Amino acid sequence: MSDEALVGSDLLNIEEALWILVPGDERRKALRASPYDFPFETALACRRPWNRPSMVEAVARIGAFSSRYELVYQELMDRGIRLVHTPEEHFRCSVLSNWYPLIHDLTPRSIWFDGLPDVERIERELGWPIFMKGERQTSYHRRALSIIHNREELQAALAVYATDPVLRWQRIACRQLAPLRMVVDDAPDRIPAAFEYRTFWWDGKLVGAGPYWWQIPPYSASESELEAAIKIAQEAAARVRVRFLVIDVAMQIDGSWIVIECNDGQESGYCSISPYALWNRVLDEVRQR
Repeated sequence: MSDEALVGSDLLNIEEALWILVPGDERRKALRASPYDFPFETALACRRPWNRPSMVEAVARIGAFSSRYELVYQELMDRGIRLVHTPEEHFRCSVLSNWYPLIHDLTPRSIWFDGLPDVERIERELGWPIFMKGERQTSYHRRALSIIHNREELQAALAVYATDPVLRWQRIACRQLAPLRMVVDDAPDRIPAAFEYRTFWWDGKLVGAGPYWWQIPPYSASESELEAAIKIAQEAAARVRVRFLVIDVAMQIDGSWIVIECNDGQESGYCSISPYALWNRVLDEVRQR
């Protein structure tokens, strides 16, 4: 069974060190100008696999997998391409119910539900307000679907979750709403922008870090603040233990940092991080293996 994400996908060898699967032309058009896009072919030395081993390990940069990773993984294996993450590793780093137990002391308290959320349990274990999301992702950071102050707002949000194409297939996760340091943001319908950083890790080594919110006026951490952010992200990365990982962290109003979420680096946007610098650092790590 074919997967739409693979249609026309292109396998590239990057500087004789790393295999990358990039999207086909139609998928690439949809991703262009997004914080996920990067023109490997023009930015780095690349070649097509006119001559390659029968099985290669590759990073897939073909967009979000949603719940289809096992299907994509197996189809690529049949083509002689083994992704850097097994299905178990992918779901460990991208699904809250899998990564939360590994880092529960580094991130806000969270509970999740197979069906509709239990309001009594939410009130008993978390209290209002809460942050609600699909256990993999939000739907375009929409505020009304994420920051919930009471039962009435919960019911209104759940009515949208039932039909939203991003949320309807995910289990629902509810989290304590952490007291985060905010930054300037003039988008009233979006989740308020916090002082948040995205970090990329390759084999446990930091290969990229930068402000998460790229759509707003620039903000930056001091040297000591960034050091503290990277320290907690590094601890999380050591516990989750996958090849290519993203850890998002945010500062609380008391100056401490917490982990916001974990993601598979294969399907994560660069935010404000230079993809050119990131991939050069990845290549450096690969060459040192």
